[in-house]
Parts: sequence; structure tokens; C-alpha cells
Amino acid sequence: MLDIRTYDFTGKKALIRVDFNVPLDENFNVTDDTRIRAAVPTIKLVLEKGGAAILMSHMGRPKGQRLDKYSLRHIVPTVSKILGVEVKFAEDCVGTVAEQAAAQLKPGEVLLLENLRFHNEETKGDENFAAQLAKLGDVYINDAFGTAHRAHASTAVVAKFFKDKMFGLLMLKEIESLNRVLKDTRRPFTAIIAGAKISTKITVIESLLEKVDNLIIGGAMTFTFIKARGGKVGNSLVEDDMLQVAKQVEQKAKEKNVNIYLPVDSVNATEFKDTDQKQITPIDNIPDGWMGLDIGPKSIELFSNVIKQSATILWNGPVGVFEFDNFAEGTRKVGEAVAQATEKGAFSLVGGGDTVAAVNKFGLADKMSYISTGGGALLEYIEGKELPGIKAILDE
Repeated sequence: MLDIRTYDFTGKKALIRVDFNVPLDENFNVTDDTRIRAAVPTIKLVLEKGGAAILMSHMGRPKGQRLDKYSLRHIVPTVSKILGVEVKFAEDCVGTVAEQAAAQLKPGEVLLLENLRFHNEETKGDENFAAQLAKLGDVYINDAFGTAHRAHASTAVVAKFFKDKMFGLLMLKEIESLNRVLKDTRRPFTAIIAGAKISTKITVIESLLEKVDNLIIGGAMTFTFIKARGGKVGNSLVEDDMLQVAKQVEQKAKEKNVNIYLPVDSVNATEFKDTDQKQITPIDNIPDGWMGLDIGPKSIELFSNVIKQSATILWNGPVGVFEFDNFAEGTRKVGEAVAQATEKGAFSLVGGGDTVAAVNKFGLADKMSYISTGGGALLEYIEGKELPGIKAILDE
């Protein structure tokens, strides 16, 4: 594997897989440019070293249809502004249009290709489609950690057509930060795993039980654990088919000497909306007709104490419905505890779209050691799975 930091790009066209799957408003303005900013160091490095950059990305799930709302041309002004370079745009990502635009590209210039997923061949990992993409560049760089768990043409297949292939700076940072958490762990190691359903996080939880000292569980999946213990959870979200699994997780944690922390109190509402009509009860005694939407003050104190004594922290999932201001306090306070631990020298890795949105909302992003751009990729890496986008670069 080549190292982007020492590679000479003079006169070369670098085909770079970025993750520009960013949210747009109804007027097609970018509402969160985090992913675009994350790719800037790699693109600038290529340009500074005498190369040209050809950027390819997906946006949304157009499923092979050319839908204007998923066109990457909408983001060209934002990418140009952030890069400080006028970005050219190709109306397709393969074929004559793309090949001509790539051929005309000069050193120091940037070309953005149209949405890869306007072609079904992208998600199918089609080899012929990957070969057409490969024609556009001299060297391949994968800088899209967020899609590294997908065996798509642009992430896993295209690499085989290049002698010169490498990770981008963002990808290197992601792998290095995850390895720091999972392999070069300083203890105590605390994972905060939250979400709506145990079913979507169970493999991650089981994997973490082999690694962590403390496991803090939050979000709606709490209620499945509480009900499995025999508690009353009112109208809170519960996966009844996962009650046995919840019991098994607690049993396994006991066998592994892992401390599991569940909330002890809950902030409840009668419906799922941002209402100031709320009550605080013990987590295992929520009245009928009420549902838990955030953790209560005793849980905040419990979780914060554990977090502040940790040397390594992994956080995936807000502990309450932080989008509602009346139910954001738990997630805010957990974030503040992670920030305080980080300031004292802990290494904190935050990942997953909702968690990143939460730390941004509360102005805590720059107080974390590392914020991962990956959701599914992050979780699969934690599980110990081999990610196709990473394997493709490592394979000689």
C-alpha cells in the first residue's frame, strides 16, 4: 500500500472516492458541510503536490434513476467555496462526458462527477462499471470511510484496476483513531451505546463486552432491558422479541466483569413531541400512557461519574430525543462529561450521524478527541468485520 503523504502526484490525475452524501434543504443548499470539510485535506494535498483531483461520490438512494434532487451539481458552489478552487462538474460519472472532462483536467484543477448511484451498477459492485471509472484517473484514493463497509464499484472494486492506490488522510485518521480505541486501549474503557432498538446494536454490544470495562446503555433500547428485568415502562418503545437477548447481555457482562449502567430515572411525556408537559419517574415505574424520552437527573449524575473516570471513551447514540429541547438535557450532559474527561486526557471517539449532530448542536465537537464520519462503517469496524473499502486498498 502506498502512502499519500509521500506519494508524488506531479502530472497525475487522482480519482478520489469521497463521501459527499450531505443533507440539502428544499432550495438545494447544503445544511451540514461536515463531510465536505473532512475531505479537504486530501484534495488539497493532491493539488499541492502537482496533481489534479477527480471526485466521485453518491448522494441519497436514487436507485439507478436520474433524479434532480440527488444531483451532485447542487453542491458544486459549496465544494468550490470550501476548497477555494472553482470545481468543474461532469454531467455523468462514466462514459464520454466524464472521460472528456477528465482528459481536459489540468494540474491544480478539481472535477466532481455526477452521482455514482444514478447507475445501478455502482451498488451492485459491477466490474465493468468500475473499469469505466478507473479509466478517468492514474491513481486511486479512497477517502470515504462512511461507505467503506459497502462492496460497491467505487469503494471496493475499482481499486483492482490501479497499480497505485492508497487511503486518503481522512481514512487514515479514521483507522488510526478506531485502532487507538479498540487496540491500543487505555483503561478504564467506557462505551456509551444508545439507540432506538437493541436489534440494530446487538452485535456491537456483544463485541464491546469483550473489550470494555463499562458499558452505558441509553436511548429507547433501555426500555427493553428494563422490561426484561421486570420493570414497568408504560408506553415506551420496547422490542418484546428481544427481552431474552437483553437478559443474555446482562448475564454475559457479569461473566466478563463488565459494569453495565442503565438509566435509573426517566423524563416522560404522554406523546412523542417536544412538550413541556413532562414528569420524572424511576425508570422501572413509568405510568401507563407515558413514555420515556430522556434520562433523568440521577441517571445523568451516574453516567457522568463513570465517564469522567474513563481513559478511553467510545460514544455512539444520543441518550434521549435531543432534537426536542425539552428532552435534550441527558444527551447534553453526557456530551459535557465526555468533553471534561477528554480535557483531563481521555481519548474520546464519537460516531454515528445522530451523535455527531448532537455534539454539533451543543457546541461540543471541538472538545472531543475524534469525530468519526462513519455510521454503519464505524459499527462494523467495532464488530471486527473486514470492511471491503479498506481491504481493497490493502490487497496487493
